[in-house]
Amino acid sequence: MTVLVITGTDTGVGKTIATAALAVQRPGGAVYKPVQAGTEDGEGDIDVVRRLSGCTAVHEGIRLPHPMAPVAAAVRVGMRLPPLQVHLEAIRRLHALHDDVLVEGAGGLLVELDHDGHTIADLALALTAPVVVVCRSGLGTLNHTALTLEALTRRGITVAGLVIGSWPHHPTEIDVSNRARLERMAPLLDVLPEGASFSSTAAASSRSSAGSGR
Repeated sequence: MTVLVITGTDTGVGKTIATAALAVQRPGGAVYKPVQAGTEDGEGDIDVVRRLSGCTAVHEGIRLPHPMAPVAAAVRVGMRLPPLQVHLEAIRRLHALHDDVLVEGAGGLLVELDHDGHTIADLALALTAPVVVVCRSGLGTLNHTALTLEALTRRGITVAGLVIGSWPHHPTEIDVSNRARLERMAPLLDVLPEGASFSSTAAASSRSSAGSGR
């Protein structure tokens, strides 16, 4: 049984789509989102994962209405974020019931999840869980990805690999060059086509579909 943490080099890089793809590949697993800050079209990230993957064991620690960093979003509505220990206990309970637990972070690796300054990196370290880093393919991704990988390595956290969260239908020379460089930074686990949906067999075919733009 495994716990796998999914983080990103930034917000909006495709963490939720990557989590849905991973959930499809792990039937019988569960998904946990410690903090949901903001919704899109009335949905939180776990709602998107449920809809795209068919996974029904989806849970979140707290949901906040404003799309801001979790601490700021909580302060804005006068709520207190659950401490790290609450998330750890919730994940361990899920781990006792499911073969796999996917934990989707909020924003990037060092975004604070509680009022004591704990981050998704602290969560992964406490769980001794490997981390998947979701990144972009465009300009700027090499620096952002290298910084995230360095932060994980310095903390002694295992890097499971990279996922490009949204491979464009018409990749530029920059996209292609960056992809080749990303493959040398860490194992490239998957390349998710732009606009992909994982409600059926798309997860299994995502790499071959994205690879056609190479």
